[in-house]
Amino acid sequence: MIKVGIIGGAGYTAGELIRLLLHHSKTKIDFVYSTSNAGNYLYDVHQDLLGNTSLKFTSDINTDIDVLFLCLGHGNSKSFLEKNKFSDSTKIIDLSNDFRLQKDAFFNDKEFVYGLPELHLGAIKSASHIANPGCFATALQLAILPLAANNLIKNDIHINAVTGATGAGTSLSTTTHFTWRDNNFSHYKTFTHQHLGEIHQTVNQLQNSFDGEINFIPNRGNFSRGIFATTYTKFDGSLEEAKTLYKNFYKNAKFTFISDEPIHLKQVVNTNKCLIHLLKHNNKLLITSTIDNLIKGASGQAIHNMNLMFGFNEAEGLQLKATYF
Repeated sequence: MIKVGIIGGAGYTAGELIRLLLHHSKTKIDFVYSTSNAGNYLYDVHQDLLGNTSLKFTSDINTDIDVLFLCLGHGNSKSFLEKNKFSDSTKIIDLSNDFRLQKDAFFNDKEFVYGLPELHLGAIKSASHIANPGCFATALQLAILPLAANNLIKNDIHINAVTGATGAGTSLSTTTHFTWRDNNFSHYKTFTHQHLGEIHQTVNQLQNSFDGEINFIPNRGNFSRGIFATTYTKFDGSLEEAKTLYKNFYKNAKFTFISDEPIHLKQVVNTNKCLIHLLKHNNKLLITSTIDNLIKGASGQAIHNMNLMFGFNEAEGLQLKATYF
């Protein structure tokens, strides 16, 4: 069993991380750090954990653990690590955007490997520090990786994607209130979403000749969780050629699958899967991808990375059934 510490334990991603780790056969949660909830039971905040654990939040940190998950707000992981030193043998998985871009990847002589297993499997296995990808970045990169890896992106990329309310986190704002979100739909951060940096970085690493634009329209949906994304670009090959390309690229991927039938959100909610569907219209290839933003887009992918880092079975703790009905 490996000892796990979690920093920033009160948010949605931490709640899902705790839930999954409690049922992971190779892990024992040593502490869950939250200064605002210290002394409270985990189930006081994460009410779905009632009956699963008697652990309490703590304001104390044990630096002698095997793996540390950082579930802090964006911009806070770096400052936390500057103030708190851990054993050289402690592996660190950061779920914020502090270390995802190459220009930010080195910290205290340690490199944070970008933790997208479908892209960096070998590097993740030997890494000590991981920058977990963003939720939109995960769904959208998985939609275009096979094209970029084969130098087949010849034109601009156009993306329209919708995320559930949990994508905004637990902090209240005008657009997270039920009365605003219910029976409503809107876009936000059009063409400027922060996950575009990750997507551009990966595309340029795989296909450095790409000089087009990635036009991304993120949308808020009136559901709790999940991401449903449609991506299209020009593609000269046939639909069958595209399917062969994608199936070959993901043939060894543990959680990414190509569907011959149209896909929908309920197939992936509460799972670590990414489903992809392809459709050809004239000279355009439409790639539909869908994930659970809290699991494949955050906590599940973090556990997948942990499994790889410690040599566990990739799917350990992640054999989850979708909440299909």
